[in-house]
Amino acid sequence: MSARRRRRAAAQEQEEEEEEKEEKEEEEEEAGSDKEVDLEERLCELDLKSDSDVPDVPPPTDSTPEILKRALSGLSARWKNWWIRGILSLAMISGFFLIIYLGSFMLMLLVLSIQVKCYHEIITIGYRVYHSYDLPWFRSLSWYFLLCVNYFFYGETVADYFATFVQRREQLQFLIRYHRFISFALYLTGFCMFVLSLVKKHYRLQFYMFAWTHVTLLITVTQSHLVIQNLFEGMIWFLVPISSVICNDITAYIFGFFFGRTPLIKLSPKKTWEGFIGGFFSTVVFGFIFSYFLAQHQYFVCPVEYNSETNRFVTECEPSELFQMKKYSVPPLLQAVLGWETVHMYPFQMHSFALSIFASLIGPFGGFFASGFKRAFKIKDFADTIPGHGGIMDRFDCQYLMATFVHVYITSFIRGPNPSKLLKQLLILQPEQQLSVYKTLKSHLVEKGILQPSLRG
Repeated sequence: MSARRRRRAAAQEQEEEEEEKEEKEEEEEEAGSDKEVDLEERLCELDLKSDSDVPDVPPPTDSTPEILKRALSGLSARWKNWWIRGILSLAMISGFFLIIYLGSFMLMLLVLSIQVKCYHEIITIGYRVYHSYDLPWFRSLSWYFLLCVNYFFYGETVADYFATFVQRREQLQFLIRYHRFISFALYLTGFCMFVLSLVKKHYRLQFYMFAWTHVTLLITVTQSHLVIQNLFEGMIWFLVPISSVICNDITAYIFGFFFGRTPLIKLSPKKTWEGFIGGFFSTVVFGFIFSYFLAQHQYFVCPVEYNSETNRFVTECEPSELFQMKKYSVPPLLQAVLGWETVHMYPFQMHSFALSIFASLIGPFGGFFASGFKRAFKIKDFADTIPGHGGIMDRFDCQYLMATFVHVYITSFIRGPNPSKLLKQLLILQPEQQLSVYKTLKSHLVEKGILQPSLRG
C-alpha cells in the first residue's frame, strides 16, 4: 500500500508541476507586446554562436526622427514599429509617384542612385570585416570596379538607344566604337591593382573579398541595368513589376501582423503562411487593376525613346495590340459564378497575372536570401537609412529577382523586331553600306510582290 501511495503522490506532484508550467506559459503570453522578444534576433544569436571566425559588425543605430519617437512614446514596441513602418512607407510611395510624374529620365536616375546605395551597404559590411586585418585598397578597388562595370553597361545602353545623338558628336563616336575595348582595359587595370595589393599570409581573405565585390556587382549593377532596359520597353513594364513587389511586401506584412500564426521559413521567423497567402491574392488583384489603369495612357505604354532634335525623352506612339481593349469569352465554369459570357480587357492584363504571381511566389525568396546573408554576418539590417525598414537593400532585396524575370519575360514572350531601333542603327552606317542595305531590301520586297520591279533594266 505504501508503494501505491508513493506512486500516487509522485503522479500528483508531476501533475502540479505541469499545471504550474502551463500557468507560467499563459502568463508569458498575456504579458503582451510590451515584453515581446524579437524571435528573429534570438534565433540569429543561437545560429551564429559557432561562427567565431566572423568578426562582430556593430549594430546600426536608431535613426527614427525624434518627433516620431515622442509622438509614439506611449505605444508598445510592436505598435510603435507598425506606425513607423507605415508612415515611412507612405512617404516613400509618395516620393515614388512624384518621380514618376517628373518623367523617365528621373526614374533612371532613381534606379542608378538605389544601385549605388545598395552596393555601398553591402560593401560596407565587407569592409568592416576586411579592414580589421588592416589590408590595403579594398574599398578603393570596390568603387573602382563599380565605375568600370557601370561604364560598360551604360555605354551599351547609350550605343543602343542614343545612336543618332552619338552620330552627331565625333568625340563620342570614338568612345562608342571602342567601348568594349576601353571597358576591358579599365577592368584589367583594376585586376592588376588587386594582384599588386596581395599581402602575405592573407591571400585567402583577399581573394574572398575579391569574390565579395564581384558577387555584389552581379547583384546590384547587372540587375539595375535590366530595370532600365525594361523601362525603355515602356514605363508600364517598369511600374507594374515594381509596384507588385511593393504591394506584396506591404500586404504580406499586414496579413502577417494581424493574422499570422504559422511560421513560413526558419530564415525569417516573422514571416508566416497567413501573410504569404494574403499577400499573394492581394498582389494578383492589385496587378490586374493597376494594369488596367496604366494601359489607358500613352505615357505609360509607349516605349521610351530619345528625341535627338529636342534632346528629350518622349513617350508618344500608337499603342500596340497589348494595350488595345479586346473582348474575351469567359470560361464556362466561371460563367455560372460571374454571370458574364464575355469581358472587355487589355491583353496586357493577362500578362500582369504572370508578373504578379512571380512577385508574390518567387520574389520573397530574394528577401529570404537577404535574411540568410544578414544572419551570416550577425546583423539585423543592411543599414539604418530608413527608420523601421533598415537599409535601402532591405527594401529592394526582392526587386532584383523581379527585374531579371521581367527582362526574360519580355524577350521570350513580348518583344519583336523594333523598326525604330533598326533605323537608328542603319543611320550610323556609311553611305555605301546604307545603299547596299537599300538594294537588298528592295530586291527582297520585289520578290515578295510588295513592290513592282523597276522598268529600267
